[in-house]
Formats: sequence, C-alpha cells, structure tokens
Amino acid sequence: MQARCAEDRLAHTAASAGLKPPSHTAIEVIAYGPDADVNGFDALANEWNELLARSCSNTIFLTYEWQTNWWRCLGKGELWILAFRAQEDGSLVGIAPFFLVDETAPDLIGRRHFHLVGCIEVSDYLDLIAACGWETAVYVALRQWLDSPEAPAWDGIDLCNLPEESPTYRVLPEIFEAAGYTASVMQEDVAPQFTLPMQYERYLQDQVEKKQRHEIRRKQRRAEREAEVGFHMVGPQDSLTAEVEDFIALQRASATDKAEFMTPEMQRFFQSLAATMDAAGYLRLCFLTLNGEKAATLFAFEYNHEFLLYNSGYDPDAHAQLSPGWVILSYAIQYAIAVGCTNFDFMQGDEEYKYRFGSEDYK
Repeated sequence: MQARCAEDRLAHTAASAGLKPPSHTAIEVIAYGPDADVNGFDALANEWNELLARSCSNTIFLTYEWQTNWWRCLGKGELWILAFRAQEDGSLVGIAPFFLVDETAPDLIGRRHFHLVGCIEVSDYLDLIAACGWETAVYVALRQWLDSPEAPAWDGIDLCNLPEESPTYRVLPEIFEAAGYTASVMQEDVAPQFTLPMQYERYLQDQVEKKQRHEIRRKQRRAEREAEVGFHMVGPQDSLTAEVEDFIALQRASATDKAEFMTPEMQRFFQSLAATMDAAGYLRLCFLTLNGEKAATLFAFEYNHEFLLYNSGYDPDAHAQLSPGWVILSYAIQYAIAVGCTNFDFMQGDEEYKYRFGSEDYK
C-alpha cells in the first residue's frame, strides 16, 4: 500500500509539473563506472547529443563536447555515467553524468557525494538529461539504482545549476523523499538574458530604457567617429591558440577578480574549450579593434538559436574613453539578430551592465 501511495503521489507531482510519462516506462540502467570496460563518454558518443536534442534541458553545457572537455581538463574523483534505456526497444532515454568524490570541506569530511559533470563554477546550466516525457521514469530509475548493490557507497547528491524550467528540482525531490531521503532546493544565482526581435532598432526601442538606449547609440557613434572600428570573429584563417591568448590577456586586464580566476589551469581549460567548441561549430570568439588594436573581446557560443556570452575582457587603460566594452556588446547583439538567434544570454552573474542592455533575470 505504501508503495502504491508513493506511485500515486509521484504521478500527481509529474502531472503538476507538466510531464506526461510514456505508456511504457520500464527502464534498464547501464552504469559506466571506473571499473567498466568502456568509458561512459565513449560508449554514448554517437547518441549523446541526439538525446540532448530530444530533452527539455538542451543547453550547450550538457553537450558531449562540453562535458568531455570539462572532465578532461577539470574532472576529479570517479567518473560515473549512467545510461537509461527503454526496455521495450533499447532506445536511450536518459543520461546521468556524475562524478563521485570524497568531500574535503570541514563539515563534509568522510562523506562521498555525487556531482554532475561540470559542477560548479564554469558550467552555467546543468541537469540530468532525459527525453521529453521520460523525466519521471528516469528519476525513479535513478533512485532505484542508487539504492541497489550496483551503486557505489555514497552519502549525497549535488545537482548544481539546474535551469529555471528544469523539471528535476520540482519532481526529483519528491521521488527521493517518498523513499525516505531528505532533499533541499535553493536558488544559486541568476542569469540575465533577453529575447531578440528580428531588427536591432526594434530591440533598442522596445527592450532598452530610453536613457540606456541613448547611451548605447552614443557610445557606438563616438567610437566610430573617433577611431577606425573593427569587429570580427575568429575563423579558420586565424591561429586559434594565439587568438585565445589575446582573449586571456584582455580578460585578465579587465579586473582583479578576473585575473585571479584565470589561473594556469583555467587558461589550459579555455584553450582546450576553444579548440573543442570551434571544431563543433559553436565557438564565437569576438574582438573589437580600435585603430587596429584589439580593445575588447567576447568568448561566446552560438547554440540552439541562442547567443551565449560566456566571458569577456577589455583593457581599461587603453581606449577607455571609447567604451569598448559597450561597443563590442552592441555589435554582438546586432550579429546575433542578423543570424537569427532568438535569445541573448549573459549567463550567471548580476552585474549591472547586463540590465542596462535590457536583460531580465533567469533563475
């Protein structure tokens, strides 16, 4: 009776979250742990992005390219990739990309926690990957696997950076609570962003406050009047390694906290990330030049009709009077509109300038 009540409760939770489970939800869980014959990334390479495209959490940070690059550069502990396949036809309906670590924080010493691959600081949106409509079945199968002898010893799970529309934080806690676990949900940050219309002038007129609209136009006109302005994206004719080095130099010059963030380990990560995302066609490494000198830069991606501004930089001691940071943003927005992007995402962080360009918080 208790099991039945739990099932009824979960069905109600899923329905209230807008999820419609498929008629056949029997799932086989295949775990690719540290002792598996094949690495989970390798085993699922040909199916990973196809499943992501069928999911409700289709973000660049869950692509095969991002996940494998992050693990290669920043991963630690034991890699555990769980594949969820429909027993009816063997199709892949879910992936749980985990790594398991022995925690070192004073209040967590002695505990082993699962984390999503990509947690926590450099991957803005993460989630469990499940085909639309299969979320609840995947969550239940995950909970059952974690309770099974096949799972390693563990004490907790940290699902960081779940997007606002993710069903995971709405449905999964109840599934685990119904089995006797405790779960907590908290907001970690905001990610300012705005939708893009079909015309740049329409964006300025409808989505930017009058004073800021005037400032954006004024700064761009002044730069174009007082200097020879160039805006370009790195392409196959360029040395990507050298261009990323130029990005890093401008990023480090921007502010003390940015320089502290860009450690040698982070520099290697950005070099590897640029090469990986460029090969996949996602990278948009932008530079603004003033009189032939690189004055500002954006490390961005174009994915799933979105322009994603991941990091940026400029030299505050050179050309400051021409506001290169604002000018390069105005050009990037014009580019995004021209190529048909429907959303401009500044990603995590509530810096003031993001709202001056018409952004609203995405949680």
